[in-house]
Amino acid sequence: MTRRSAQGLMALLALGAAALLGLAWGSLSIGPGAVLDALRGHAREPLHALVVWELRLPRVCLGAGVGAALALAGAALQGLFRNPLADPYVLGVSAGGALGAALALVAAIPWPVPLAALAGAGLSALAVYGLARQGTGLPLAAVLLAGVAVGLTLSSALTLVLLQAGSQAGDVLAWLMGSLAGKGWGPVAWVGGAVGLGGAALWALGPALDALGLGEDVAAGLGVRVEPVKLAALAVAAGLTAAAVAFTGLIGFVGLLVPHAARWLARGGGYRVQLPLAAALGATTLLVADAVARAVPAGEWPVGVVTGLIGGPLFLALLRRVSGPAR
Repeated sequence: MTRRSAQGLMALLALGAAALLGLAWGSLSIGPGAVLDALRGHAREPLHALVVWELRLPRVCLGAGVGAALALAGAALQGLFRNPLADPYVLGVSAGGALGAALALVAAIPWPVPLAALAGAGLSALAVYGLARQGTGLPLAAVLLAGVAVGLTLSSALTLVLLQAGSQAGDVLAWLMGSLAGKGWGPVAWVGGAVGLGGAALWALGPALDALGLGEDVAAGLGVRVEPVKLAALAVAAGLTAAAVAFTGLIGFVGLLVPHAARWLARGGGYRVQLPLAAALGATTLLVADAVARAVPAGEWPVGVVTGLIGGPLFLALLRRVSGPAR
């Protein structure tokens, strides 16, 4: 077995173990054997089948899809910007999705929350594109600045919505903190479709993204159509982020930190090695964080809080490593 095959096998085994943990862990503890029996249709107790199939399996599938989506988007953006600190929320998409969801929650627009969040994310992505485009080109520095500007503007608008939300402010805050609870099978199909299409698109763009990592001039000299590739990668990353945010709220640090682990495991491998590892590790990371969120004795925490508490210190360590020791 080659090293690449061993890495892929270990990533899949870790994902399987995290999924089994998510199915077994909760207010009703179900042993791994009982979980497997329920999945095979031979539940030892009727309650086990109900809990596994109707409550926990959709949650686990959604968590795996959202984790994979954020990790894939982060991997694409870090390579595209050639910035190890880029993450899926740098494009302002998350702020647009959050504003759209908040408006739906306070009944300012009569739309379902996921649809409003998707609309807000899409409009913010279009705004970033319109602000950053210069002639026929799309400078990445302009994309980054436009993303920051749009994100800050929409975050301020979100603050105004919260100030006017009254008793519904708690619902908005709960959504903003991110959660996988009580979503059902509908979001699984949407997020799974986004991950499948987005992952396939990034896989196809892999060699071009590898060339762009050497610089736009070098990539153009190698025959890469630089501007279409940049636009396609940005659109896919925005779409993956929008799908994740729309159904689960804001879940930070997965798209920032997981791509680093994937690159370290790939050890010089290109995007077609990094992307599958990032997807598997992102899914595993979010499932483990969700299990931790459910393990709190005082009651379930939002999974976005858990990823923030864990990811914050790891981000500071990463920042120190990237910037080097202070002099």
